[in-house]
Amino acid sequence: MHLRKRCAVTGGAGFLGSHLCERLLRDGGDVLCLDNFYTGSKRNILHLLSDPYFELYRHDITYPLYVEVDEIYNLACPASPIHYQNDPVQTTKVNVHGSINMLGLAKRLKAKILQASTSEVYGDPKVHPQNESYWGHVNPIGRRSCYDEGKRCAETLFFDYHRQHGLKIKVARIFNTYGPRMHPNDGRVVSNFIVQALKGEPITIYGDGSQTRSFCYVDDLVDGLVRLMNSPPDFTGPVNLGNPGEFTILELAEKVKEMTGSSSQFIFKELPSDDPVMRRPDIGLANKVLGWEPKVPLHEGLRKTVDYFDDLLRTGNMAD
Repeated sequence: MHLRKRCAVTGGAGFLGSHLCERLLRDGGDVLCLDNFYTGSKRNILHLLSDPYFELYRHDITYPLYVEVDEIYNLACPASPIHYQNDPVQTTKVNVHGSINMLGLAKRLKAKILQASTSEVYGDPKVHPQNESYWGHVNPIGRRSCYDEGKRCAETLFFDYHRQHGLKIKVARIFNTYGPRMHPNDGRVVSNFIVQALKGEPITIYGDGSQTRSFCYVDDLVDGLVRLMNSPPDFTGPVNLGNPGEFTILELAEKVKEMTGSSSQFIFKELPSDDPVMRRPDIGLANKVLGWEPKVPLHEGLRKTVDYFDDLLRTGNMAD
């Protein structure tokens, strides 16, 4: 008889995964962290290694896995354009082969499995804000397609396993998330701006900065994932998880500059191809079914994130 819930987290040494592992341990779980360290970092989970209910296993989910768990959180996938475009074929493999392997494991174990999908399934949206019934506007052959279409195919696989095999699935569509342990060189807008501002380098803004994003603090997002996993059995999602507060990229840059007291100048570069112009979640479904909504305001979350990167710079750990 297992008193503790056994949870596997793929991508568990990544930004989101490490925070989720922490939360599951705090909730009394027995956590198996799986990561191949393509973008994850041991530093993210070093403080958990002494916990007897935490286990780290180096594994690439494009290969089958044989373990015994009750729940699987499938977070493994490079999530920033720099990383997923670096090896686009492998990105598609993680989303497709990786999902098939994790779904096969869940089927064998009769375990619940949650897929960390993404707002990128909506592409460059023609509907604003985006709700779960919107099918998206995605380029299938662009530079971002390995991620966008990879995640869309993963959702297809999850729902086909659910319909064909009665698998217990949960699908979360995650919008922009930020916080401590973001990869310093992942090219995401929050980490980019903060690192550039702290170093006194020019802050790079793509386009004219009028494109919008919604930024959700990592603790809020993790709470949404846990609530989704524990939601009623007949609720599969997909469900949007993100902060509906919408900011232009220029507004974010100004906030970061002010918060860091930086003398950095703004420089404007050409907008990358297929970069969404608007991004904002409709979280009505998450609110109704999960009782979830973000609690941490942008200024508070940014302060914690700035402090994290400031510490990395001061201790010389930025390159890890």
